[in-house]
Amino acid sequence: MTYSPPAGSSMTNTRMRTPENVSPFSGMCTVCTADCIGPCEIGLSAVRGTEAIYPYKTNINQFASEKNFPLDFSHFNINGRVFGASGTDENADSATWAKANLDAAFGLKNRVNLTAPIVFPAMAKLNWQDYYAGAALAGVAVVIGEDVITKDGDLVVENGLVQSSPLMEAMLSAFRRYHRGYGDIILQANYDDERHHVLEHGITRLGVKSVELKFGQGAKGIQGMNRITFEEALKFKKRGYMIYPDPTDPRVSENHAKGIGQVFERLGKLPFWDEDFLVRRVAELRNLGAERVCFKVGPFDPRDLLRILKAASQAGVDMVTFDGGGGGSGSSPAKMMNEWGIPTVYMESLLYDMLKKMDEKHYPLPQVVIAGGFALEDQIYKGLALGAPYIGLVGVGRAAMAAAMTGKQIGKMIEEGNVPKNLQAFGSTRDEIFEGVRELKEFYGNDVKDMSTGAIGVYSYLRRISAGLRQMMGLNRKFTLKHIGRSDIVPLTELAAQVTGLKTYKEIADEEIAKL
Repeated sequence: MTYSPPAGSSMTNTRMRTPENVSPFSGMCTVCTADCIGPCEIGLSAVRGTEAIYPYKTNINQFASEKNFPLDFSHFNINGRVFGASGTDENADSATWAKANLDAAFGLKNRVNLTAPIVFPAMAKLNWQDYYAGAALAGVAVVIGEDVITKDGDLVVENGLVQSSPLMEAMLSAFRRYHRGYGDIILQANYDDERHHVLEHGITRLGVKSVELKFGQGAKGIQGMNRITFEEALKFKKRGYMIYPDPTDPRVSENHAKGIGQVFERLGKLPFWDEDFLVRRVAELRNLGAERVCFKVGPFDPRDLLRILKAASQAGVDMVTFDGGGGGSGSSPAKMMNEWGIPTVYMESLLYDMLKKMDEKHYPLPQVVIAGGFALEDQIYKGLALGAPYIGLVGVGRAAMAAAMTGKQIGKMIEEGNVPKNLQAFGSTRDEIFEGVRELKEFYGNDVKDMSTGAIGVYSYLRRISAGLRQMMGLNRKFTLKHIGRSDIVPLTELAAQVTGLKTYKEIADEEIAKL
């Protein structure tokens, strides 16, 4: 049995010539004929070379791993109880799922209230306007992704430092316009952003209160990689970015003029941060005015994960987001999304063990967010249960962006009078089709008429997630988030029990039977 996908995928816009006959060892067709035109990744590589490494049309698509990991959240079932109640009075009027309390917060000292235990991880491409605005409508935290300044055509830089970034201002405004007292928008910086003082600009000039340092790429594990033109290569080289090959090399420039040589790529620089630097940097950001400082980490070696947790503890970091293997969103190489990093269930189990030991040793703990493939309420509840009580927030990225893009597209179709058939049963107007409009009028009144349907889509999606989480809580008679525990999920497979240390149904029953 193979867990990896074959050498043909919609991610790379390729396919297998004989999908019914694929070698599990190589991922190739079992019979490779001399007259094949190569619709698979190998064929694409034969004509496009390194371009075949990347997913297809990253400017309009988002992606995640296709690997069928041996363990995911489907290997667990949510438990259910019939006696008692936690977090509310033990009576039928109070103990109802509709009254389950999802109130959450992030920030150790300067806390920000959230309407649900959800964080939208970093995004700075595709439909960010509705992604950020929808987060504000829903009342959760959201992160502006790295490298914003590289996308800003009106950026002003002097002596290598950001002086003005209209794009950054627009992203902040998308959230702030609809902010209703819940959630916050967090500005993220990678190593190159730090060199340009992006966080300093955000804090001191744009009023940013929450910032995040990113340790490498969540889905790549290495530096960012972007193919660019010769003109762009010269521009970014002048700003101090790493460009390969070097466009200022006379030989490279001469070859480009002749139409020969390599394609230019902008490579993000790998961060070389140690504990001493991180402690100092967190203190600097707080002195500048940041009220909350966060870390973002990919599914790296377990030793690195523990080292980052210890550094976060020492520096007094507010929140650390760990992004498990299997997630993704951007232009990560396809093979990196599939074949590197610790899958989410494995990583969360490791993090639980680390945090538990650190707690026993009296380390101050940051808040921890688990991300990586979460889309619907069953997965989110399982994620909260598996990490309890140390992991209290879940990152939801691709699914929230999908809601933003879908809502926007449906809104356009309604305006054109072309309502999709599957939605015609609900009506023909925006207010009839988008259920969230009625609820949003309670908060925003007539301003709702000017809201993008993409942002309303994000709000409606989060409302569904919240209702589903409440139902799972009511099922377990847990009516506040702090009462969710590891006993709320049960492993269905031997591997799931082995990795997580959770008791199976049989073990739970045997323990109770032994008490008779």
